[in-house]
Amino acid sequence: MAVVLVTGGTRGIGAACVQWFLANGDQVATTFRSDDPPTAPEGADPDRFLAVRCDVRNSDEVDAAFTAVEERWAPVQVLVANAGITMDSLMLRMSDAAFHDVIDANLTGSFRVAKRAVAKMLRAHAGRIIFVSSVGAFVGLPGQANYAASKAGLVGMARAIAREVGSRQITVNVVAPGLIDTDMTAALGADRVALMTGQVPLGRAGTVGDVAAVVGFLASDAAAYVTGAVVPVDGGLGMGL
Repeated sequence: MAVVLVTGGTRGIGAACVQWFLANGDQVATTFRSDDPPTAPEGADPDRFLAVRCDVRNSDEVDAAFTAVEERWAPVQVLVANAGITMDSLMLRMSDAAFHDVIDANLTGSFRVAKRAVAKMLRAHAGRIIFVSSVGAFVGLPGQANYAASKAGLVGMARAIAREVGSRQITVNVVAPGLIDTDMTAALGADRVALMTGQVPLGRAGTVGDVAAVVGFLASDAAAYVTGAVVPVDGGLGMGL
């Protein structure tokens, strides 16, 4: 049984990761930003679930979230840095604030939670960090210069951290989902989703469960010798990139 923290685990890929780890018997915390804290998924043991209010753009809230997990159970052993936002716009129409806000949430926010997690993982000489990136980091999508930059930045950051902490048996990896059936994907519009689906070699969108299973593998003992890797879960959309 591991202590797991999934940021942004209230819906989509994050929620699927929460459910995967709970089904695996782990103690799972998730961050949330809404007014109402989420409850344990149906059928899950509520004693193994914890919701902590946290905006990853705020270092004090990040520290408080980790402290809450530590006081409830123990230091975080598996971190899934999934929280992120989109503010799409063509480059010439994109404001500096829109670019900065997406970078702060998706990239710097992931740095904040990883830094806080590593502090305790180093002492334990063990740990798993999984960053959730996107195929958009490699193929580029119009209107997502900020999002693509943030998700591409996760790869370089993950590999730098992997080299820093590898001697303490801490692995750092990246999952890069492609077209996944989520609310965020639906917001792109039916025409755009249909166009993207036509570019996927497997000919369909993936499920959040497809991504959660890969995240779970990277957190498992079976992946103890995997670090600095980028694992695509995209049906072949970014093949070779």
